[in-house]
Amino acid sequence: MKILSKTFEIPYEWLLGWRYTRAGRGTRRNGFISFISGVSMLGIGLGVAALIIVLSVMNGFQKEVRDRMLGVVSHIEVVANDGGALRDVLGTIAEIKKNPEVVGAAPFIDAQALLARGEDMKGVLIRGIEPSLESEVSDVVKNSDVSASLMYKGLHEGEFGIVLGADLAKRLGVMRGDTVTLIAPSGQVTPAGITPRLKQMRVLGTFNSGHYEYDANLAMMHVADAAKMFRLEGATGVRVKLRDLHQAIQVGDALSQALSIRASTLGDLYVRDWTKQNRSWFAAVQVEKTMMFIILTLIVAVAAFNLVSTLVMTVTDKRADIAILRTLGATPRSIMGIFVVQGAAVGVVGTLAGLGLGLLVAYNIDVIVPAIEHLFHASFLPRDIYLISRMPSEPQSGDIVPITMISLVLAFVATLYPSWRASRVNPAEALRYE
Repeated sequence: MKILSKTFEIPYEWLLGWRYTRAGRGTRRNGFISFISGVSMLGIGLGVAALIIVLSVMNGFQKEVRDRMLGVVSHIEVVANDGGALRDVLGTIAEIKKNPEVVGAAPFIDAQALLARGEDMKGVLIRGIEPSLESEVSDVVKNSDVSASLMYKGLHEGEFGIVLGADLAKRLGVMRGDTVTLIAPSGQVTPAGITPRLKQMRVLGTFNSGHYEYDANLAMMHVADAAKMFRLEGATGVRVKLRDLHQAIQVGDALSQALSIRASTLGDLYVRDWTKQNRSWFAAVQVEKTMMFIILTLIVAVAAFNLVSTLVMTVTDKRADIAILRTLGATPRSIMGIFVVQGAAVGVVGTLAGLGLGLLVAYNIDVIVPAIEHLFHASFLPRDIYLISRMPSEPQSGDIVPITMISLVLAFVATLYPSWRASRVNPAEALRYE
């Protein structure tokens, strides 16, 4: 039984299902059913929109923090397995740069020490850098209080200059041009015992990476001066910057294989990428994102299963219609199809509406949030508290597609039981009192 359209035949189950979805204002009971159906559609739409917006904002925050972190942390680091100096720094850099994904490489030394200024003392991470190469692998100079030419080129070998994180400089109470005392852990043996190695360092400038952990604990100096202070023969590793940071794992594996071939000349080297260096942080963010996805999906599920009550009420109200269709030759499968179409229509419309609303807000959140802040004279992300003063958003198809599919599947599943009950209606029983 099909109804002829202009150019093709449309199954009557589709037409009746869509008609039941749009109808419902003839009687008070039908109007109530239509209201419940509208509420279900609205709930699905708001749930889908909330999921898209929240996950997009979480993606945006993750990207902002990651980019700020990777302005200080390397995409890849190559270090000696024994923790000592590299056997051939220039040869290691040359081998690394053979990979087409590598855009920069620079030697470094990482060590821990104490910085003192008067009575103030702070444990810090000292990073020895090669000033002429550091800009190839780091974005720190973009947020420094002096230009790259002044800060990096001011780090001359033998002059023992130092560059401090902004929060570290504030804690020590120093500014550009002041001096601090570097205390190295490897002491000197004297007749009076072991005394620490001290060196007066001139502060050349400060940097602000936007990541408190590094701004409060990192100090940089010339790699040759660092080697002298910590009694090393040279750089302990090479920092590497890639064209695409998302390829770090693959490029790291390729570099590991290439360097292992030349282990006889370059030494036994270990390659670690940024995902390994910050594994716990990224794992925590991923767990938080997953839990938020599950929680908000439950909201969509509640809205979708409201369709059950809507369809049960519709089936009860349409028992006479069902009986008439059965006497005209409609099969139980066709009756079930009518109500599946009705429920699916509510789910599809609600999902698409939520998808549109979610994407609209996610792509314009940088305009919407400031407007709300201006309207209510409030600040959601105060500059003096949060590293990020604006609300970031990055919608990703990897989140949006699963959200849409889950919403549609939940809506479809919710229609099955009421539709099956409709297909089991006995025509004689339904028409007995009509």
